[in-house]
Amino acid sequence: MEIKKEMLIGEILSKKPESIGTLMSFGMGCIMCPSSQMESLEEAAMVHGIDPNMLVAALNKDSKEEAEA
Repeated sequence: MEIKKEMLIGEILSKKPESIGTLMSFGMGCIMCPSSQMESLEEAAMVHGIDPNMLVAALNKDSKEEAEA
């Protein structure tokens, strides 16, 4: 599954729980808060001052590497 910036944090975490590590490495420690589950990846990135496109690229890269392992 390709992660897109329009996806909700809750959707990403339910379909790709391994993405937690990548999100945490970007300083997004609040991703487990109930309110963040209904926030898009783009919205969450902007709140944390992160380029959403860079975050999406990192999440998809990590997902691809895990699939190949």
